[in-house]
This record gives sequence, C-alpha cells and structure tokens, in this order.
Amino acid sequence: MTTVLLVDDEPIVREVVARYLRREGFETIEAGDGDTARDLVEQARPALVVLDVMMPGMDGLALCRWIRARSDLPVILLTARGEETDRIVGLELGADDYVTKPFSPRELAARVKTVLRRSAAGVAGPGRDASLQPIAVAGLAIDPAARTVVRAGAELKLTAKEFDLLHFLVTNPRQVFSRDQLMERVWGYTAAVDSGTVTVHVRRLREKIEADPAVPVHLETVWGVGYRFTP
Repeated sequence: MTTVLLVDDEPIVREVVARYLRREGFETIEAGDGDTARDLVEQARPALVVLDVMMPGMDGLALCRWIRARSDLPVILLTARGEETDRIVGLELGADDYVTKPFSPRELAARVKTVLRRSAAGVAGPGRDASLQPIAVAGLAIDPAARTVVRAGAELKLTAKEFDLLHFLVTNPRQVFSRDQLMERVWGYTAAVDSGTVTVHVRRLREKIEADPAVPVHLETVWGVGYRFTP
C-alpha cells in the first residue's frame, strides 16, 4: 500500500486523519515532531507527507525546506486558519498543497489522492496528454518525459507542480486561463479553494524562466482575467 507520513503534534489530529486515509486504502505512519518526521522520511520512504506547520522543535516549514532540498517528495501543509504568511512561505518552499485548520478529514484524504495522482512517478499530470515530445520555446528546452526544463544550458530546479503548470501553459500558448481554471486543470480541484496557490506558483515560475521577473514577457498576467504563456 501507498504510505503517507502524518506529522502533527496533536495525537487526536493524527488519529482522525489516519483513520480516513486507511479507509481510502493508504498505509499511515506518524510523527509528533519535526525531528522524528525527518528520520521517518529517510527510513520509511513515504509517498507523501502531511505536515503541520506549527510544531515544537523543527517546525513544518523548516522540515518542508529540508525535504525539498533533497527530493520531490509531495508535501501537503496543515496551517492555522488566517495564517496566510505560513501558506505563502510553504508554497514558496515547494509544498504541493495546503489545507487550513480546522479541516474536513474527507477533504484532506481527497487532496492526498489528487496530489499523488498528479506527481506519482512523474507519469500522470496535467498538460502531459498532448505530447511527450520535447519542446523548445522561449529559450526553454522542456522534456515532458524526463520532466526537465533547461534554460541557457542549465537545468532549472522546478517542483512537480511548477513543471505541471509550465507545461500546461506552454502546450496551450496564448490562451488565457483564470486562476480557477488553472486550479481545476493543473491541481485537479473543482471545489472552491484558495486560488492564491496559483499566484504563488506563477511568481516562482517567473523567477526561474523570465529574464526580468518584474517585467515578464512570456508568463503574462491578463489583468482581471488570469494568465497566459506567450512564446
């Protein structure tokens, strides 16, 4: 079975989430602090981490940074309602998604399945149905099969979701997509969620693919509508 690591210093939260995940066919392992979780990431090799931001010792953001420096292991953050800074920082560190407390365990289980489906083995993912042939556009060499992007001879370090977003927009050039449409097409969420996730990922992509992120010429904002990629 697919193993999910639950990291939260509240035992009742871990218990409830683990129950729902096991009901959906996942195996779960648990940690009550960041240091223990770090050891489990290395020893148990989970497929995904559900990670609370506020914990004693190594907090969730520090652990997310540690994970992302070493792998593309999917991470879903649990954040307190209203803590927008934590959510933005978490996404900028490379978290794949976040859920605010208090949350529905059923929704979290659905998010886990969606993130795993999008990132599993780099096979399933939005924007990958059109073609697996390499793409050369706007100074980028994109290899969908290897999920790599090269710019000026150097491979860019993209998270799984950043790659998915870029590939989707590149394979749909000049089309404008709203944040809600991108959440549905790239993240796979049809329910109302915080589309600020899209904004953060667009900003991160601009920093990596644009000559001047402050004046983007490829990943453009269409004010009041959404975003488009212009070759």
